[in-house]
Amino acid sequence: MDLTAVALLVSLISVALSADNAGGNVRSCADVRQFYSGKGFTLNGVPQSEISGEHLRICPQGYTCCTIAMEETLSTLSCREFEGLVREAGRSIQASLNAQYRTFDTYFLELLNGSERWLEEAFVASLGDLYQPNAGVFRDLYSDLRRYYSGASLNLEEVLDEFWMRLLERLLKASDPETASLLSDDFLECASKQTETLHPFGDAPRELKTKLVRAFIAARAFIQGLNVAGEIVRKVSQVPLSLECNRAIMKLVYCPHCRGLGSVKPCINYCKNVMKGCLANQADLDTEWQSLIETMLQVASSFGAEPSMDTVIYSIPVRISEAVLTMQENMEIYTSKVFKACGDRGEEGTPSSISEEPKKKASTVTALEYKPSPKSAARLEVQITDVSSKLKEMQFYWIQLPSALCSGKTASSTNSDKCWNGITKASYLPEVMGNGLANQINNPEVEIDITKPDRTIRQQIMLLKITSNRLKNALDGNDVDFQDTSDDFSGSGSGMCADHLCVQGRPPVFGPKTDRPKLYAYGPENKRVKGSVNQIQPSVILLVLLLTTLLLRR
Repeated sequence: MDLTAVALLVSLISVALSADNAGGNVRSCADVRQFYSGKGFTLNGVPQSEISGEHLRICPQGYTCCTIAMEETLSTLSCREFEGLVREAGRSIQASLNAQYRTFDTYFLELLNGSERWLEEAFVASLGDLYQPNAGVFRDLYSDLRRYYSGASLNLEEVLDEFWMRLLERLLKASDPETASLLSDDFLECASKQTETLHPFGDAPRELKTKLVRAFIAARAFIQGLNVAGEIVRKVSQVPLSLECNRAIMKLVYCPHCRGLGSVKPCINYCKNVMKGCLANQADLDTEWQSLIETMLQVASSFGAEPSMDTVIYSIPVRISEAVLTMQENMEIYTSKVFKACGDRGEEGTPSSISEEPKKKASTVTALEYKPSPKSAARLEVQITDVSSKLKEMQFYWIQLPSALCSGKTASSTNSDKCWNGITKASYLPEVMGNGLANQINNPEVEIDITKPDRTIRQQIMLLKITSNRLKNALDGNDVDFQDTSDDFSGSGSGMCADHLCVQGRPPVFGPKTDRPKLYAYGPENKRVKGSVNQIQPSVILLVLLLTTLLLRR
């Protein structure tokens, strides 16, 4: 072939290429530029029209409107936005738990305060001036009950025993005011020890202890359970993304914009696989979280069982009035037995100076009786119903979170061929993965090492187990020592966004996960960007140039 023929061939190829470009101009990036500037970024360096995408590290490497700098910027934005969405979802659960905490706490303390007011009003009415000098005994009891409920390290049975001992001392002194000052500490200690056999207060102390201790243990465990659950949600919601998850989110959310498909929603199953991969560790909380919620529901239900919580709290004045009345009615019998057992009640070596004159009859208390009103019963029922319904709503939170985050952000149909599948606008074929870390071994969207669970989340799973066991003990009436668990477990997550990948951004759209290199490969039919008209790929031009070179050599 002579040089004239070669020159003619080159001319024909040039004309063909010119005609092809005339028939299908390179697609404009106007929409992408508008979207990018709308996110608050500068347009410096943003292409006016599509460029070759070999430089991209996350998005498909076809023709694109994104430079490498734009891809990094959007990747950082998608990381920040997704973490913000997870934290926002967690805050809604925290807000619900905090609201339940405040509601129950207010209700319980109102019961306790009402019980104390009723006791004081009844005793002032029956004892008159004799009550005020001894009021501290009763106020200290209620103060200790509040402290125990609030989490103080107190033994409630010891608190009640101490109360009855102090009350016995006051009643002994009140029985004979003339010799009250002569009662020695040894005598009072001996007298208190006789309560185990003489039962000066009848059955009231035992009946009060049995019901009151159980009610307070359950109430304290429940309120602490709400608090611990909220803290767990807060800590888990702050676990940062792994690098692979960040890539996946970028590919899900913003790679469609780079391909000129910004209006195309992600395929729903594609979105779910990204979310299940990114939130795999969080989903592992599910078993213990459900156990905690179920136990808390049982504790809440116990508040309405007979005797109901309001009845128990208001039984405090009832049992105390019964005890004082029993003591007053049997004072002479009791004191004679105490004198016999403990000897002289005066100071050591000092003869007793008991007056033989008839004593003026002391004021007596009036036996109290509490009957729950329909209004009180209805309020308790509302408390139990409300807290139970709220707890049930969040029982499956961790395994429902992936679907919740995809809700409204994806194509409605699972079989749609008009959704973003991570590569182009087409249907998404892979199946949806199961929940939890172990089920992500074959997740096509997020590359994750299932042998390296997140440390922070594992610690919270252990805390869930501990809290559930404490609540179960409380449900059985066994005292539990709820200490501050906020710092029981510390540590950072195993995976996190690199510093340059997490910058401030606005709430997201749902998007992609980063792709692995093997997913960048395209078949010949996928090399063209959808919507462009007869665009010539770089590989075609290279083929023509190679052919021309061979001809020239000939």
